[in-house]
Amino acid sequence: MGRVDDVINVAGHRLSTGEMEEVVGKHPMVAECAVIGRRDELKGQMPMGFVVLKNAEGAQPDQIVEELVQLVRQDIGAVAAFKEALVVARLPKTRSGKILRKTLRSMVDGDDYVVPSTIEDPAALDEIKALL
Repeated sequence: MGRVDDVINVAGHRLSTGEMEEVVGKHPMVAECAVIGRRDELKGQMPMGFVVLKNAEGAQPDQIVEELVQLVRQDIGAVAAFKEALVVARLPKTRSGKILRKTLRSMVDGDDYVVPSTIEDPAALDEIKALL
């Protein structure tokens, strides 16, 4: 949890994305997740989650996202402003297993990004880009 990008500023409140990931990860349908801070004109940054489900077959992604929003609201509070999550097939990772949070944040914000040479599966970024 010693990441530089672990703290985001939402309307003047400093919030931990790592803590939000911990709460989202408690959901029984969540296999793995990542939370980033996306740019927001009004609040500075807003948390956005990327979630991989344990069993996507027959799952209702919209319902699961709503449950995740309620979980974060219950455990951290409304100040977290966690309202947005995407259910994805897989998260972009390096070959050593680290999630490419900086690349995700750049994609969501519409900034230029360079796909790291250490990425395990570049197709994961293409899938996420298609959802954005």
